[in-house]
Amino acid sequence: MHWGSDWRDHWHLAQHCSPNPNRVQSLLAGRVPGGSGEGQAPDLVMKEVQRILGHIQATLCPFLLRLFSWALLWFLNRLFLNVQLHKGQMKMVHKAVQEGSPLVFLSTHKSLLDGFLLPFVLFSQGLGVVRVALDPRTCSPALRALLRKLGGLFLPPEANLSLDSSDGILARAVVRATVEQLLASGQPLLIFLEEPPGYPGPRLSALGQAWLGLVVQVVQEGIIPDATLVPVAIAYDLVPDAPCDMNHDLAPLGLWTGALAVFRKLYNCWGCNSRACVRVHLAQPFSLQEYAINARSCWGSRQTLEHLLQPIVLGECSVVPDTEKEQEWTPSTGLLLTLKEEDQLLVRRLSRHVLSASVASSAVMSTAIMATLLLLKHQKGVVLSQLLGEFSWLTEETLLRGFDVGFSGQLRCLAQHTLSLLRAHLVLLRVHQGDLVVVPRPGPGLTHLARLSMELLPTFLSEAVGACAVRGLLARRVPPEGPWELQGIELLSQNELYRQILLLLHLLPQDLLLPQPCQSSYCYCQEVLDRLIQCGLLVAEESPGSRPACDTGRQHLSAKLLWKPSGDFTDSESDDFEEPGGRCFRLSQQSRCPDFFLFLCRLLSPILKAFAQAAAFLHLGQLPDSEVGYSEQLFEFLQACAQEEGIFECADPNLAISAIWTFKDLGVLQQMPSPAGPQLHLSPTFASRDNQDKLEQFIRQFICS
Repeated sequence: MHWGSDWRDHWHLAQHCSPNPNRVQSLLAGRVPGGSGEGQAPDLVMKEVQRILGHIQATLCPFLLRLFSWALLWFLNRLFLNVQLHKGQMKMVHKAVQEGSPLVFLSTHKSLLDGFLLPFVLFSQGLGVVRVALDPRTCSPALRALLRKLGGLFLPPEANLSLDSSDGILARAVVRATVEQLLASGQPLLIFLEEPPGYPGPRLSALGQAWLGLVVQVVQEGIIPDATLVPVAIAYDLVPDAPCDMNHDLAPLGLWTGALAVFRKLYNCWGCNSRACVRVHLAQPFSLQEYAINARSCWGSRQTLEHLLQPIVLGECSVVPDTEKEQEWTPSTGLLLTLKEEDQLLVRRLSRHVLSASVASSAVMSTAIMATLLLLKHQKGVVLSQLLGEFSWLTEETLLRGFDVGFSGQLRCLAQHTLSLLRAHLVLLRVHQGDLVVVPRPGPGLTHLARLSMELLPTFLSEAVGACAVRGLLARRVPPEGPWELQGIELLSQNELYRQILLLLHLLPQDLLLPQPCQSSYCYCQEVLDRLIQCGLLVAEESPGSRPACDTGRQHLSAKLLWKPSGDFTDSESDDFEEPGGRCFRLSQQSRCPDFFLFLCRLLSPILKAFAQAAAFLHLGQLPDSEVGYSEQLFEFLQACAQEEGIFECADPNLAISAIWTFKDLGVLQQMPSPAGPQLHLSPTFASRDNQDKLEQFIRQFICS
């Protein structure tokens, strides 16, 4: 692992990156009671400010930074085969530095190691000491004290107190002043937009949104002219600290437990020839000020999932509104609630926009491709020679869609290396002809493969949504077990396809889809349809009675349209254009299409099957219950179904939580206050077994068996 010969030349930057308590106190003057020397006890206020500031950050220690970086480099060299960073992407970031705005790196979060690896990689490339906003839940007090001296930032617990609490007001003022000083001094800041790995809950981090909200507030109020945001993604062949049991909350990492984990990992790697690779990706930097101006101009109306989907599920309405779904699963922290409502919405949309850009720039690793093939196509086993051909095919399909891959080399050697990384979840049998038979281990092995395969879903997400929508459209006309040729006879109109795609978009969580906030549902539907045509699954057909597409005869244009001034296209005159609703399609009859269609449908099967099983569980669950209690009930039911049906990829606590939150948004479950805390109740509308069955059938129409 080579980092360049000049990384030691940047140690002098550590002295200039230390916090300045006097500067923070001067920024607080006039903002809090006693901050400017007024009031009864200004000295007590300043002592409290010093205490809060000590909880947030500490003076950087150059010796510790030097020692820790040397130890981390030694550890990474033994843990990973290599850590890759694209030089062209790094040049792009260096060019952004020259513009003078402070850099704010917004990253995905795959491992607890990210908080050490990313700052070290960026520091080694000459960006100085990067301040890292870390989650206090993942660290013990002793470890937090060490990390502060290495550049870590931690929110004080008082920052989440109520808006009218004096302690909360003071803590938020200190945090705000600290961020102001940090950005004004030009120090880079790293914020993780995803929740720490192993913590069940929403994908977008409430803590990450709180820190991002502070950056937005500082820029919006003109304290600094602008900030440059850099989406970051990190991809592992295998996450080094992936939890084996995702059922239980992870305990905070302490100094001794962390050291023990490091030594255990080194012991396991000793003499092991199969080491994983890591890829760090930096997407196109962009201006926060420019984004804020442009984003506000394309905000549209939003409706709850209950208003959008419930009437259609119950058969009371057939029209699907083309309106953005209002779905915010990430709880708002005290820091975010201090912002104006429109700024809160800006932060939420910005975090989703950046996370979408990060995911799009992330490389697909060989383990994700191998896990997807074994999970979706070869749960019963496959010989290596066949697996090599399919691995090559799926790699090529990934590259054709503009996604990068995090591997290279000879195909057979690459496949053998990947299988060795996944060996704990596979059974490898050598047959007498010299070939190798690969069989996934049932139970937890399939669940682990399902988690790895989710890394490939963004690559094929549009096609997967389209394929499941087509499946839902055909489910009413053709038996699911019918031959492909029979399904290919059916004409599918564009309006029908749009409707089915919209239904599925509303059902699936936004944390999974990560739609661009500025993209309308109609545009997303058109993108999905275009992808299905480009990949060859749909073929355009002439609808009965329509004008042939090849007819180039002269068409009548009204004088009003012919003499329309350029740029004067208004909604009132849009009726002069022919609506494309008459276009029709059929499923392609190419030999590769049935398998590819089934492959795309199965990419979304885990979450759709979990939702369907959650609907079937409504009459079995014990309600009222707390959200945590009911999620445990549902997860036990998913595990029982997995044992009975052999579908272990659905037995995931995160899928159980997603189902419960979706049902709350849909109006199936209602949360009511009680002396013991909020309790989930079954809504009166879905208390009847008939409506529960309608919900289950609505979800199952998109599932391809």
